[in-house]
Order: sequence, then C-alpha cells, then structure tokens
Amino acid sequence: MIDRMTKYSFVLLSSRTEDFLKELQELGLVDITRSSRPVDDRSAELLSQIESAKVEIKDIREGSDVHLRELRAALAAQLRDYEDIKVWGSWDREKLAELGLAYHFYKIDGRKFQPELGEQFPIRVVAEDKNYVYLVLVGDPEGFPFKELNPPSMTAGEAAAAIDDRQRQISLYGKALTDRRSELPALEKALAAKKEELSRYLAALAGESAAENTLVVFEGFAPVEDAAALESKFDEMDLLWLKEAAAETDNPPIKLRNKKFAGMFEVLTDMYGRPGYDGFDPTPFISIFFTLFFAFCMGDAGYGLVLLLIGFLLRKKLGKTASLVMVLGTATVVVGFFFHSFFSLDISKWGFIRSLGLNKIMMPSDSQCVVQGLGSYDWNMILALACGVLHISLAQVTKAIVATRNKGFFNSLGVWGWTLLIVGGVAIGVLAILKVFDSSITKIALIAVGILSGLFIFFLRDLHKNPLANFGNGLWETYNTATGLLSDVLSYLRLYALALAGSLLGGAFNDLAVMVRGDGGIGGWIFCVLLLIVGHVLNIAMSGLSAFVHPLRLNFLEFFKNAGYEGTGRTYAPLSKEQ
Repeated sequence: MIDRMTKYSFVLLSSRTEDFLKELQELGLVDITRSSRPVDDRSAELLSQIESAKVEIKDIREGSDVHLRELRAALAAQLRDYEDIKVWGSWDREKLAELGLAYHFYKIDGRKFQPELGEQFPIRVVAEDKNYVYLVLVGDPEGFPFKELNPPSMTAGEAAAAIDDRQRQISLYGKALTDRRSELPALEKALAAKKEELSRYLAALAGESAAENTLVVFEGFAPVEDAAALESKFDEMDLLWLKEAAAETDNPPIKLRNKKFAGMFEVLTDMYGRPGYDGFDPTPFISIFFTLFFAFCMGDAGYGLVLLLIGFLLRKKLGKTASLVMVLGTATVVVGFFFHSFFSLDISKWGFIRSLGLNKIMMPSDSQCVVQGLGSYDWNMILALACGVLHISLAQVTKAIVATRNKGFFNSLGVWGWTLLIVGGVAIGVLAILKVFDSSITKIALIAVGILSGLFIFFLRDLHKNPLANFGNGLWETYNTATGLLSDVLSYLRLYALALAGSLLGGAFNDLAVMVRGDGGIGGWIFCVLLLIVGHVLNIAMSGLSAFVHPLRLNFLEFFKNAGYEGTGRTYAPLSKEQ
C-alpha cells in the first residue's frame, strides 16, 4: 500500500539553513523537494571530492593501486632483461670510451663458431653454453661473418643494482600502503561527511528566498504516521512550520508499505516505476502473479529444488534477493509437481507416486481438455489462458475501484461498464461451463450484462458531456479494447510455450544421456552423468532467464495497461545521515 504523506512548509532565517538541514538529517524522515536545476560548480566539486575519496579507499582496501602495479610490472621487465644482460658481465664504459675503442656484441650458434676466428679478428669470448657462444669484438668488424647484436643498455652490475633499487621501492611503497590501512576509518568518515554536505547542498537549492534574502522557505514531505514525533521536534527548532495533507498535485514522494512476502517484490515495482500518489500499489499483485507465472514457465520440480538450494547457499551474501530466489524455487517445486515433471521426467508414472495416490492431484497427462464446439486442447494451454483471463479481470476490477476512489462512482461509470462487461462475461461463462447456469439463464444474464454495460460505456461514461460525444468516445474505446483484449489474453500463451520448450529440451538431454550410457559401462555412465549435468544446467539457465523476463512483461504490459497503472511516482528519499 501507499503511505499517506503530510506536506510541511518551513520558514526560517537564511543564516540557519545549514543547521536546519543538519537537524533534518538527524531526524531522517523528511523528504525535502530538491531542485531540478543542473549541477553547478559547487555540487560538481563536491561530487569530484566524493569520487576521489572512493577511489582512495578502494585502493587502500585492495592493497594495491596503479602506481604499485606499475612498479611491479617494471620489476618484471627488468628481471627479464637481466637474463639477457648478465651473460655479458660488467665492463668499464668510461675507460673504453677514453681509449677510443669500439666494441661489438655477438651471440653465435655454437655449431657455427670457429675458434680460429680469434686469429683473424680481435675477439674475446665472454661466455658460452651448450647452444651459444657470446663474444665481444673490439675495433672494426668489417668482414666478421656473423650478425651483430644491439649492445646491452647496461652492464650486469648496473642491471642488478637497478633491480635491487626497484625491489626497495616496492618494499617501501608497499609498507607505506599497508600503514595507510589505519587511515581507512578517517577516510570513510570524511567520505560520509562529504555525502552529507552534498545532500544538504542539493536540498538547500530547493529553498525559496524571501524578505530580501533574509528568510528562506522549504517544502518537505513525511509519512502521516510519523507526524506526532516530527512535529514535537519542529516545535523545538527556531523556525515557523505549517502543514497540510499532501495531494496528487503536490507530487509527493511515494513510500510503499508491504508485508515481508510482498516486500521482496518491491524491487520489481521499482523497475517499472512507483505509482502516483492517487494510484495503487501493484506490488501485492506482482508478488502473487509473478511468482505463479515464473513457476509456470519453469514448470519442473527438480529445477525448483536447484533454485531453492542456490537461494539457501547464498542467503548471507545476497540477503533479500536470496529470499526471493527461495520463494520462486518453492513455487516452482509446487507447480512442477502439479505438472508431474522432475528434471523433465514424468513422475506421475512412478510407482510410489501412484501408490500414495498423488498422481490424482496432478495435471492430466494422458488426456486433453475438450472445449465443446472448439475441439480438444492441451490442459497446460487452457491453464495459461485461464491465468491470463483472471489476471486481466483483476486488473479491470482494480482500475474501476481506483477510479471510484479518485473520481466518485458516478464519474467512473464508463470504467465500471467495461469492468462489468469483461468480468461479468467471464463469470457467466465459467458458471455456464460448470453447468450452474443452463443455456436460457446464460442467455438472459449475458443480455442483461450487455445492455447495462452498453449504457455505461456509450451514454453515461461522462455525465458532463453530451450523449453524442459519449457515444463517439464509446465507439472508439470499443474498437481499441476489443482488439487489445484478444491480443492481451493470447499473450499469456507464452507461459505454456516456455514451459513446453523447457520440458522438451530437458527431455532431449535425458534421451541423449541414455543413448550415451550404452551398455552401462563405466565410461558410458561417466559421460551420461556429465551430459545430464551440463544439459540441465544449461536448460535451467535459459529457462530461468525466460521465466524472469516474460512474467515481468505480462505484469508490466498486460496487467498495468488494463489496470490503468502508469508508474509516474518518485521514490520517498528522506534527508538522512550516511551510516
């Protein structure tokens, strides 16, 4: 449900603005109407400081930052280079330069090296291993039959010293970074203070100056249930305050209040948008029908057990989301049992199920629902359409009730006309199918409902307009509703299609696993189990994605459209201290 709000107006000296906003932060219950103006220099500066503090805290928590990673990367490169440099040893660069000697470096394949080259060229073998000979030629290399290497950038001693220096830098910087962990509490406190300052600043932008900028006026909203406690605090403040009941035209913030089960689904409502102040909270409807539709699309008790296990194992990490997963998993177990499917196996044929008589409460698997004059259809298909008819009927009733609450009964006769025609027609049809009504009573009831609905839709839809205008609007609405309702109801066939697709794909993996098992050897069993695990994990992932998206669509489009839900409200966000 939507909490009722009280609208407060505060008048105070402009010099008290900062203190006033701090006092509201302490109370944590008043939503100050913030300015819609773009970010200015001051708020941009505060945002930049907040982001910088976040980055610094993250670096300290991770124990590494960009500079430390750069130092470690440089050390790794030096170590790689050292392996190539150390073979040449050390030499006196300055002395060789003073003597004017040019020296050249060679790495020669040991099989191609000829020792007699030392008699022809001034060379010196520096090192050799089982594959190569490393030598230096002093002077003119003209005629030397091997390709010269680029000279090392430094001697082995210089490279070793550079590595030691880099390791010392890393050690000192790492120690300094470790020492900074003690600064985390102060940094986090400073970050919270900056956030609070930004929140107060944005709230201050909403203030209207008065009396030549000596006074400032603020507007805020708080739940009616907190009025007594808040107003006693306002009396203690150095300001003038006024109150009135919030109205839709004030655009008050929306605070939803749902019990524990429905409260888990508020995140889905917020994905579309919170209701307007004079609207209705769709969360209770979503909690029931999203759960039912999700379970319908999954349609497998085994998959439900997997979801239940995942939610249970991740309950500490995911919190409220894990509880939602467990609820959806439990619903899938129940619906999957009703559909007699367990990892795409038909459990209605299992011996112990039949011995307990549990197969009698499952969906019939060996027969189809026969619709008189229309043929026979799969029971699951009929059930999916029945869910759609029920869902849309509830949407129509909700729309009529909300319209009556906001406009009055006589100003909502058009909405009630469509509700009577749709819901009344469905009710009469169900009673006729159940043979509560015989054909004559059904005919009379349909005629009565049709006449009364037509009167409301075409002539009494708006008592302030002339009959011709009402009739024209009724005709246009009839065209839109008639074409829209059919497509809306047929849209619920996606529940049947997704359940069938998941069942067939799971069954295909089961059949493949049996084929792979072959004669039952160890190898066959191993590949059989692997195929079952991979196949059903893949099927659960795809079915879970479809079971989330499509039920959400049925609620957001089919239900919301027929219920007149718009989702234009803004979330209740009171000015409060950062914890």
